[in-house]
Amino acid sequence: MCKFGNMNKFLNFLLVLTIISCDKSESSVDLSSPGLSTQTLNHDGMDRQFLIYNPNSNNIQSERPLLINFHGFGGQAKDFFEWSNMRSLADSEDFILVYPQGSDLGGSSHWNAALNGGDNKSDTDDLGFIEAIINKLSSEKLIDVKRVYAIGYSNGGMMSYALACYKSNLIAAFGSVSGYMLQSECTPSHSIPLIKLHGTNDYYDGGGVYNSVESTLNYWINFNNINSNFVLETYNDNGTEIEFYNYQNQINQIAVHHYKVINGEHVWFDFNFNGNNSNKIIWDFFSKYDIDGLRN
Repeated sequence: MCKFGNMNKFLNFLLVLTIISCDKSESSVDLSSPGLSTQTLNHDGMDRQFLIYNPNSNNIQSERPLLINFHGFGGQAKDFFEWSNMRSLADSEDFILVYPQGSDLGGSSHWNAALNGGDNKSDTDDLGFIEAIINKLSSEKLIDVKRVYAIGYSNGGMMSYALACYKSNLIAAFGSVSGYMLQSECTPSHSIPLIKLHGTNDYYDGGGVYNSVESTLNYWINFNNINSNFVLETYNDNGTEIEFYNYQNQINQIAVHHYKVINGEHVWFDFNFNGNNSNKIIWDFFSKYDIDGLRN
């Protein structure tokens, strides 16, 4: 069991995220669009919802990969589906998208990205909720359970870290966009690749509130038995400077990738790096892996 950080940071993020994780404008998502629907399941005595986009939903081919994407604090799944803009990528790469909806905490939607008890003011079983979604889609023969990936924005990124720490048996790789790792006790069951996008103007050093980006990267580099040496590439996307740090285990090819956006703010990033946009970069990273490691 690895000690890391301080769990009561879950309290601190509520005030900060109320300010920086404001929802976008109201969604214009058309739920009558082919392959797109909102589903409800009852978990832990609560009716919970998630948005699912199943490209080629009339095609009864074999199970496909699943990417779960978590909205930020105060967000809505439908809005985040629209402005994170991964639909066309799911079409071209043929994977299923799920956008779960967080539950209410003090009037705002949230993800309980910490273990219950202690100073944690939330007792929502979000880890169990996500496991229930995966189990439901698996029972319907929709997904390849060896190729489930998780990513999130802000508080959603925190939820992605929580899955990697406490439910790593469910996911093959994970990522965070402008999110922070809260965990004090992290117990992954297997080596697990990470991709992290973060701006230097967004509590990059932790700001006394969060674990710093550097300490988070170091945790996963060490956990995955990766040498601290890295390959650095830089790119300028119309004035936006991006540094790409590639850490990789040379034996099993498990990697930790970090895109450091110079002067980047607290956003879901939409940049280009060497001809690929940020969403494509995320998917290309995930798609290399299944639950057993690097795919053949």
